[in-house]
Amino acid sequence: MRILIISYDNYDDSEMFYPYYRLLEEDFDVTVASTKSGEISGKHWMKIGVDMDINDVDVNDFDALLLPGGTAPEKLRQEQKPVEVVSMFAKAGKPIASICHGQQLLISAKALVDKKATCYPGIKDDIINAGAIYVDEPVVVCENLVTSRRPQDLPYFMRGFISVLKKQL
Repeated sequence: MRILIISYDNYDDSEMFYPYYRLLEEDFDVTVASTKSGEISGKHWMKIGVDMDINDVDVNDFDALLLPGGTAPEKLRQEQKPVEVVSMFAKAGKPIASICHGQQLLISAKALVDKKATCYPGIKDDIINAGAIYVDEPVVVCENLVTSRRPQDLPYFMRGFISVLKKQL
């Protein structure tokens, strides 16, 4: 199973690496895409290599999408291609996992309408205004969408996402 992670500089380090390594532990093929080439850096300077330019992403080549938080989603949502890719995953009904501020990309992709979701408290009003049904829980699984609030929720987030992925196998 191929999982795409979309991010940019200033991602939340724990929200990148905890899911990244958990997915590798489950033997999934993980690809990191960005609008920047080479490496991207987290808020605490942890770096990860970029495997693919976002412009080269073909949604048909991937089974699921993961969106880490931090300030990276706010930067990415200002560009057309990342929003377009997220929208295509949503329209295809593929599993999407998003944590903290990752939901900002879901908002811009109009992927939250009538979906139960959670997020970092600071963007609660934003996801409600985007048509989501807000739930304040560590993880919310709504069909193919898995959302969480913050780094402390990572164990619940990944348990939910991996469960959704395994149903696809």
